[in-house]
Amino acid sequence: MNRTPLKAFEFQHAGEIIFGNGRISEVGSVVSRFGRRCLIVSGSRRGALRDLYPIVGDLLEHLGLHWAHFDGVAPNPTVELISTGSKLAKSFEADVILGIGGGSSLDAAKAIAVEATHDGTSWDYLFFKRKPSNRTLPVVAVGTTSGSGSHATQVAAVTDTASRDKSALCDDYLIPRAAIVDPQLTLTVPPEVTAATGFDVFCHAFESVLNPRSNAITEMFAWEAVRRVVSDLPTAVRRGSDLAARNSLAWADTLAGMSICRAGVVLPHGIAMAVGGMFPSMSHGRALASVYRACLEFTWDSAVSRFAALARILDSNLSDVRDSDAAAVCPGLLQEFLVQIGLTCSLRDFGISKEDIPALAKQSMILPDYSKNPKVPTPAEMAEIIAASF
Repeated sequence: MNRTPLKAFEFQHAGEIIFGNGRISEVGSVVSRFGRRCLIVSGSRRGALRDLYPIVGDLLEHLGLHWAHFDGVAPNPTVELISTGSKLAKSFEADVILGIGGGSSLDAAKAIAVEATHDGTSWDYLFFKRKPSNRTLPVVAVGTTSGSGSHATQVAAVTDTASRDKSALCDDYLIPRAAIVDPQLTLTVPPEVTAATGFDVFCHAFESVLNPRSNAITEMFAWEAVRRVVSDLPTAVRRGSDLAARNSLAWADTLAGMSICRAGVVLPHGIAMAVGGMFPSMSHGRALASVYRACLEFTWDSAVSRFAALARILDSNLSDVRDSDAAAVCPGLLQEFLVQIGLTCSLRDFGISKEDIPALAKQSMILPDYSKNPKVPTPAEMAEIIAASF
């Protein structure tokens, strides 16, 4: 047994998790706890979730709730998109926001909850600017992919197209008051989206372990999430209707979300956020996949025990191998896992050119994520990591 003294920590999670198959049926009663005039925030009502929205509307109306629907969310939601949704929230006099969808929809819901009740735009409330107040509208989150962890975090990522910058609001007022995690809602997610969002779960979990703010609880959550992704994501990619695999990934997503809520992410997420800001058509999960091996190659020798632990999850045959040897092969094992789930890609696959490297490297050092990495890159090393991702 490891008897190393635990470092001091505090842990509190402000949101309620309502987990289980069929729990979407409770959405009306859950929303009614927080308000009577509900703005639904989602992607297009004619999109993949078109059959779900009428059901949700009926469940709200059954309890006498009034609702309006903002269905303008797109990947990497922009400042302009958030303002459009906020204007609708104000004109409708919404007192509760219901986000339905993947990470973009849930992030948009949280950002709208701030802008609808505060001066200025969501961009004025980035984590290093002004703090949202308790006027922030309560948010209920219904995730339909297992990936972003947004239903369990205080973060809402927003993109400013004018500056080609992607940043985030971050405050406990943004943690959804309640999150319905119904794995049945993920059964029809296509393989490529399942792979990309599932890999984001892995990244959240492992990076939270590497972050210096990690503690005994976040690490317990994170390692369990990593094990579940490695075990069950390949199954969900191959057989999307496998409910057991979908349940496991939905729980992993929740655990990883709670981990980053109190620990945070590191270098790969900082680069992936910069990629999303400069090239918003690129999904977050694929952006992560394109840079992950290079990030691990740069980092492993500065966090040998943690990389060795990951390597042994990826390959159980390494149980008797020295930590340094196991850690050294970890980047390659991770790349093999990406091959297994069909998520191998590089930056050049998305129209990014080598001429973009200096600007992307500079942008990757704006968010503080890179500075929490076990090995902190210099500007020159950041450019090398990005170049190695082509």
